[in-house]
Amino acid sequence: MLDRLEQQPPDALLALIKLYEADTRADKIDLGVGVYRTADGGTPVFGCIKAAEAKLVAEQPTKAYLGPEGDMGFVHALMPHIFGGDDPAQGGRIEGMQTPGGTGAVRLAISLAKRAGVENILMGTPSWPNHAQIFADIGVNLVAFDHAAADGSANMFELRNVLRGASKGDAVLLHGCCHNPTGIDYTNDQWDEIAEILAETGVLPIIDLAYQGLGLGMEEDAYGMRKVLSAVPEALVAYSCDKNFGLYRDRVGALYAYTGSAEETTRVMSNGHALARANWSMPPDHGAAAVRIVLTDAGMTAQWVAELDSMRARILQVRQKLAASSNAGAVNLAPLGTQQGMFAMLPLNKEQIQALRDDHGVYMAGSGRINVAGLTMDNIDKFVSALAAVST
Repeated sequence: MLDRLEQQPPDALLALIKLYEADTRADKIDLGVGVYRTADGGTPVFGCIKAAEAKLVAEQPTKAYLGPEGDMGFVHALMPHIFGGDDPAQGGRIEGMQTPGGTGAVRLAISLAKRAGVENILMGTPSWPNHAQIFADIGVNLVAFDHAAADGSANMFELRNVLRGASKGDAVLLHGCCHNPTGIDYTNDQWDEIAEILAETGVLPIIDLAYQGLGLGMEEDAYGMRKVLSAVPEALVAYSCDKNFGLYRDRVGALYAYTGSAEETTRVMSNGHALARANWSMPPDHGAAAVRIVLTDAGMTAQWVAELDSMRARILQVRQKLAASSNAGAVNLAPLGTQQGMFAMLPLNKEQIQALRDDHGVYMAGSGRINVAGLTMDNIDKFVSALAAVST
């Protein structure tokens, strides 16, 4: 029976990684892989994580199973940073569970929504490619609308129309901050309007908060999600620690449910546990345990905040220098200065992207998405010159 399976195309990003590694040019630039990079091109382990891991190795008493909910100390330690306030659980209306990375959190959110009766999920495109793949695999319909307007801002016209035209029982997936792949976030005023429309229409919000702290700051990046939760009776929040703790390969995430009552939250989470048990049984422990240690130690928490601040400052520095560049040919880089996070989309066609790779050693996704953290103060001028060469 296995011979009935059709060959699937290779993952384009993995293929790009191999091409980059095989390139022998000393001045090559990797803008494809979606991980944070320092000014010298590395993706180091956070100092606070190394300290927490040392403590974990020395003190962890067992590796016995935790259960499908994972490390609830980790889940609860995150909540004040995500939801804020004196009672981040809001009297039991918010509860969560650990997942294998943000991907696991998104998949679990979509599975829960489907089990609750959702058939259609509205989503601005372009989006993270795995969103659509998860929808298709779970069996929900993607209702796409344009996320970006022509001027490089969020397309509120399209979002208003699709939300007001939605049917009862539909859901919408929104990026909480640092939109992947465009870097185009909603302003606070736009989030205020989105919250009002969601309250009026009853569309279920599913918020993917994968980059908190890498845009404007931990509190600032949570504004939209918190505003939505203040206006609606229920929502799902998929969270990732892979980026803001640098735990990419350890797969550290969480799913939170916000409902009308503590009793309802308990019922929703019981379904989450059942779905997790059938999918991955329990999530990997090590990374989440390290985050728990960091967030329950004031000194380590302060170190984490400082490390995150330095990452955000470097990303902003790169964006500002790109936005100030006036010699990138037909490519207007000015909007990158007002966008947020690690990613941006450049209006390049496949031939131009291929020429960047072949002639200039600049590697980016075929969609035109770039990881701005792959740029440094030393190679931005080369990159801008390469853009001018292929676009004029």
